[in-house]
Amino acid sequence: MKLTIIGTGYVGLVTGACFAEVGHSVICVDNDLKKVELLRGGGIPIYEPGLEDLVKRNVASGSLSFTGSTAEGVEKSDVVFIAVPTPPQPDGSVDLSYIERVARDIAGAMTSYKIVVDKSTVPVKTGEKVAETIKRYCKAKVDFDVVSNPEFLREGFAVEDLMKPDRIVVGVGSQRPAAAMRELYAPFNAPIIVTDINSAELIKHAANSFLALKISYINAISIICEASGANVEEVANGMGMDARIGRRFLNAGLGFGGSCFPKDLSAFIKIADTLGYDFQLLKEVQHINADQMERFVKKLTDTLWVLKDKKIGVLGLAFKQNTDDVRMSPAIDLCQRLLKEGAAIRVFDPQAMTKAKGVLPPGPTTTYVAEMNEVATGCDALVVATEWPEFKLLDLDRARHAMTHPILFDGRNLFDPAEMEKRGWVYKSVGR
Repeated sequence: MKLTIIGTGYVGLVTGACFAEVGHSVICVDNDLKKVELLRGGGIPIYEPGLEDLVKRNVASGSLSFTGSTAEGVEKSDVVFIAVPTPPQPDGSVDLSYIERVARDIAGAMTSYKIVVDKSTVPVKTGEKVAETIKRYCKAKVDFDVVSNPEFLREGFAVEDLMKPDRIVVGVGSQRPAAAMRELYAPFNAPIIVTDINSAELIKHAANSFLALKISYINAISIICEASGANVEEVANGMGMDARIGRRFLNAGLGFGGSCFPKDLSAFIKIADTLGYDFQLLKEVQHINADQMERFVKKLTDTLWVLKDKKIGVLGLAFKQNTDDVRMSPAIDLCQRLLKEGAAIRVFDPQAMTKAKGVLPPGPTTTYVAEMNEVATGCDALVVATEWPEFKLLDLDRARHAMTHPILFDGRNLFDPAEMEKRGWVYKSVGR
């Protein structure tokens, strides 16, 4: 099939590359012409495992191309995906101006029947607004269908999630576009749920909010574990073996961050509010998440007493492993808190250093180091802030001798407490 993806962020670029990989002809559109030229030349503006090879291979084969013209994309495609940002507004609601702008652009370019697919995460009833906008601004007065097709991609695992999805959700206003959507997704061999548009839009927000709830729940349990002398890892393992619960997203730590969970949680609370329901449960999820960082910082101050003029090494800047995304990253939040308290920091991340410099500029109090084993040099304490697997390979003996005192605050529970004590470390983790 001939597809156009409008927007080349995490969702749009991964979606376009994966569709091209399974045999569709894909045009990716972006209004950032520098990004378009970068992609045409084989460059990738984001780090996502497997994505670079996927893009280069399909550009070379001719099945994937890039343009700055929405009109070109609409003209040459049967199905047009909207994958533009939906950033949060100060009150927690979603800024839909990008969606509206693209809907108008699509309408202005349409000269024949199109299926317009909303891939961006949007509030319920957005599909109705997109359809209304296209109808209003389509000069050719041609027929079209609007479909909601929410993404369920985890940054760091997005290619894997799209190529081997748990399920595919398709929300339609009529059955007319359903067959085309089934054909589009047939190569992925996954269950396809066809529902109404409003339900499809709610599924995305409901799913992300539930996963955020799961993380906050285990973080709340970690507090009880610390107070009682229990081990949150063992509790999570015991819970997770229950098939009704599952082990995933039951990892205690600094709390959730990134561009999805915090935004989607706030948006869902706001959506519920506009529909007349006070979603107090999700408000408590937000409170627990914020409180988790406060508790972790208190561990540092309880141990180090005064943070001013202390040198602290921080391992991790991305909001999670396998990505360079630092948007709403707990690791960045922690660094900013340490700097505010007067500490100096030495930081390292396998992929997020460049983007982190946009929010934590290098200077007298912020030093970026080239290798993880250099972070500990001259530090009063070391912090693990992101769950990169390679951090488990830290040379603990080298780090211990390089520090003024061997203190490690493990915000991701990567190390074994008994082993750390045996090696001579003062070791503080979460819920253990």
